[in-house]
Amino acid sequence: MKKVKKLGSFILITALAGSILAGCSNDTKTATKNTSDSKEEDKVLQYSGAAGSVEIAELAEDLGYLEDIKLENTGSTSGGPEDIQLTATKQIDFGNAFTGAVIKSIAEGVKIKSVVNSYGVNEETRGGLFVLEESGIKSAKDLIGKKVGVNTLGAQAEFFLVQYLRDNGLTEKEIEQVQLVVIPTANAEQILRSKQVDAVRLSELSKDRALEKGGILELTNDLEIYGGPFGAGTYSFAEEYIKENPNTVKTFVNGVAKAVEWSKSTPREEVIARLEKIVNERNNNETTNNLKYWKSFGIESTGAVIQPEDFDVWVDYLVKDGQLKEGQVTLEDLYTNEFNSYAK
Repeated sequence: MKKVKKLGSFILITALAGSILAGCSNDTKTATKNTSDSKEEDKVLQYSGAAGSVEIAELAEDLGYLEDIKLENTGSTSGGPEDIQLTATKQIDFGNAFTGAVIKSIAEGVKIKSVVNSYGVNEETRGGLFVLEESGIKSAKDLIGKKVGVNTLGAQAEFFLVQYLRDNGLTEKEIEQVQLVVIPTANAEQILRSKQVDAVRLSELSKDRALEKGGILELTNDLEIYGGPFGAGTYSFAEEYIKENPNTVKTFVNGVAKAVEWSKSTPREEVIARLEKIVNERNNNETTNNLKYWKSFGIESTGAVIQPEDFDVWVDYLVKDGQLKEGQVTLEDLYTNEFNSYAK
């Protein structure tokens, strides 16, 4: 079992692994892409999706907002840190990752930049930490010596859990006794109910489904820990990709921005029907069970424009945690709204 560990070491390891993998896979990928010598910008954007769910970028494509850009799903990843690795090493063109992981990666020298919010947290869309009603776990102290299931290390679930434990008075030594166990997101509820772990982090969709079945309790949620609303994740491109494909990036960003606004102004039932259609048209035999619980993408800013506070909260966390030095990164290092028409 893996225990809670510093995010820095995890990102550094994945970055090193990515540089090795890049040598093996870049030739294959670039063979199907425009070369840097070509004046024509890239129009087929490769990315990592997730079974049974729909990203805003996928919705934007389905609505026709990406214009002549096509998306190519290369398969699922374990989470944001892996998306960052794949984006930085040119195995995919853009990644979707938790903002804290993006900050730490850039601080470690990874050459990526966030360009638009990809998901957020608000009153109706938030994840949380859940236990079985019969477990006897009622507080942070009760998690000492227990196992907590998360989708990946070094991402939002780890930040969230550590902050919860600290806010409730656990010492660093006690926090080390709380074990993080990596589990498949799709099976989190089942793994909790079968008592393979003592607690799990559930997303906004899966937690509503689990609560409807009964037998589980929420210990805390994103809004209780951080307040809100706030942007929690972003789409990022490698800096080199942005330089070589500025118009493509602009089209992508504005397509995503328009899709976010469409989701806000369209009746919920119609949005859900659209999301279900997108999943069904993949013909991958994916379940759409969770989509009926969709309420929003959690992004409050108009056009998914990145706000300074979306990054400040995680920079502050990393500085307090000793993983970043004060002033080590600036907001200009981390993101840009220059491609988003809503920012103007």
